Amino acid sequence: MTAQDSGQDFAALPRAPVDRLVGPIATFMHVEAASGIVLVVAAVAAVILANSSMAEGFLGFWETSVGFKIGGFEMSHSLKHWINDGLMAVFFFVIGLEVKREIVLGELRDPSRAALPVIAALGGMVVPAGAYLLLQAGEPGAQGWGIPMATDIAFVVGCLALLGPRVPSSLRILLLSLAIADDIGAILVIAVGYTDQVHAAALVFGLAGLALVAVLSRLGVRSFAVYMVAGAGAWFGFHESGVHATLAGVVLGLMTPAQRWVKPGMTSEIVQKASQVFHGEGWEGRDKSGGALRHVETAVKESVSPLERLEHALHPWVAFVIMPLFALANAGVAFELSDLSDPVALAIVFGLGVGKPAGVVLFSWVGVRLGLARLPEGIGWGALTAGGVLTGIGFTMALFIAGMALDGELLDASKVGILAISTLCAIVGTLSLKALLPARES
Repeated sequence: MTAQDSGQDFAALPRAPVDRLVGPIATFMHVEAASGIVLVVAAVAAVILANSSMAEGFLGFWETSVGFKIGGFEMSHSLKHWINDGLMAVFFFVIGLEVKREIVLGELRDPSRAALPVIAALGGMVVPAGAYLLLQAGEPGAQGWGIPMATDIAFVVGCLALLGPRVPSSLRILLLSLAIADDIGAILVIAVGYTDQVHAAALVFGLAGLALVAVLSRLGVRSFAVYMVAGAGAWFGFHESGVHATLAGVVLGLMTPAQRWVKPGMTSEIVQKASQVFHGEGWEGRDKSGGALRHVETAVKESVSPLERLEHALHPWVAFVIMPLFALANAGVAFELSDLSDPVALAIVFGLGVGKPAGVVLFSWVGVRLGLARLPEGIGWGALTAGGVLTGIGFTMALFIAGMALDGELLDASKVGILAISTLCAIVGTLSLKALLPARES
């Protein structure tokens, strides 16, 4: 945002040659659909490469062993493992931040407004899991019941962005709150449904890391570097315990303070006093002015909550680096159209394509009929049903859970089902909303 855009008469900051390169990239990253576009490109690239003459080298690359050794301790895993258990912990950390923000400051703060997305999310988890098990109960792929339970926020945002002002803000907020609510459910599913043997000593170490973070927060420690060390220890403990390491990321996100340390009034007072130093005594080369600048820097930085700062700093890395890398490492699967007839693929298609929207609409209808929730103003059942179809886009979380639940041919079949039905839901949901919602001027 420029000084002119903000409506403030600020002096323009100096520009370096690199700004000419970074500027267009930054502009693209602020486009609402941009992260979804990048994710689609990464997924399509992975599928194309996995079905090309370069398939062996491409798929083998992600199995490259990477690790380190310190004395008698050695930690070595494939690149895919480091992405799925390491980088995705940052993804889940950001989800934790988003959930905390919604609970403390957003739609989930008000029980009356949170009721509908929470009820809809519950239906969007229970019904698709039941639909999947209806076809896979007693079969080798039954363990994949959690795959169709979560919505991919990035793709939903991208689809809504394509429709522009046609989508009322109430529907946008409802769908995003629903997606965040069923992310909470997916996290619980990972914790309860996909944790096998637990190593108690390592888990205690991980919990000690979380406890240390809590103590540091209570003591008022402000250094992110200190929290990174403690958080890394928590991640390591969870990783070695058998409980999925990404859960440490979620918990750390939920523990992040949502309150600012310095109130706006105090910041204004500090800036005014610093201004007096600059104007009254001159400041170049003086220790007093340097101290005043550092004081202002601290006040301005701490007038934004740690949650907001971290979410702002990490979101671009998650959206434009971590999630595309995850897609490249996990979406690549060699397949033919006949693979869609595989029972596991069909169960996922049924769960995400039918069970997910049906669960969202059915539970919403029951909630409204019982007086537990109400439809937002300007949204009818047709628009909610079309939005429910969009929740069948399960790409990132579905692939993530599939990687924990299945392996071998079952995993490959699940990827085919996820990619096919996520694409179909994106197309059908977007076109349905376009047909149902009246055009509006931007």
